[in-house]
Amino acid sequence: MPQLPPQVRDLALLLARLVAGIVFIAHGMQKFTQWGISGTADSFAGMGIPAPGLAAWAAALIETLGGAALLLGLALPVAGVLLALNMLGALVFAHLGQGFFSSGGGYEYVLVLAVIALALGFNGGRFALDRALSSSGSRSGRERTGESVGV
Repeated sequence: MPQLPPQVRDLALLLARLVAGIVFIAHGMQKFTQWGISGTADSFAGMGIPAPGLAAWAAALIETLGGAALLLGLALPVAGVLLALNMLGALVFAHLGQGFFSSGGGYEYVLVLAVIALALGFNGGRFALDRALSSSGSRSGRERTGESVGV
């Protein structure tokens, strides 16, 4: 099977990180600015989410800061896991009972966001700050970013 040049993969990962980061930041900021934390907590309480006040703060911060981390390519494994867990919480508490399709309030959108966050968290590509901050050219740095390591 033909392989694309690594630069194409890295540009695709950069684009995916930028778009996903913007989406997460928008949703996090919506909780802070449009609904407010108290409005978000009220909504969470209505869905039966435990500790809705704490959950509202956690969701808003994880989405905003995690989205920024995706944009920058910084602390990607931590950001990816936290964003994925946040989306799985939304799936279980807000969307699971609504079926699959997001047009009816279902879980397809949050499931896709969870998987994208997790995947990008473990391979953000060459154009990520994590890559720049890792020891240049080290075997472990290349492995963390998913770059092939020749023997």
